[in-house]
Amino acid sequence: MDATSKDEMLASLAGRVSAVKPSLERDKVLAVLKERESLGSTGIGGGVAIPHGKLLDLDKLLIVIARSIGGVNFDSADNLPVHLLFLVLAPDSAAPVYLKMLARISRLVKMEEVYNRLMEAADEAAIEKVIREVDVTL
Repeated sequence: MDATSKDEMLASLAGRVSAVKPSLERDKVLAVLKERESLGSTGIGGGVAIPHGKLLDLDKLLIVIARSIGGVNFDSADNLPVHLLFLVLAPDSAAPVYLKMLARISRLVKMEEVYNRLMEAADEAAIEKVIREVDVTL
């Protein structure tokens, strides 16, 4: 993604969600993401952010992965730019699954080999292949 700021990145991610699942309005998704970010940055450090939220209109967990080669200032605790983003949206009733997924993503991307493979992946298919190889439960 070519976004240069946190707000642009969140808007781009919300747009991507709407493109994948048209029943989810971009502005509604963006509002949920911004509301969560107002509580504290979802930039977990090490070049990774996991913006997330819950939506009543969602029937199952939805994950969108984005990569920014140039990096985006995401107000992360370590003040490093974010290059990998894992947007996680969940139905309001899916708290246990939602929390487990956030933890799983966090563990995976803290592995240097996984992070590097995701950054070096040539395209969306290659990114998906890396994820499937390192986490066979997906």
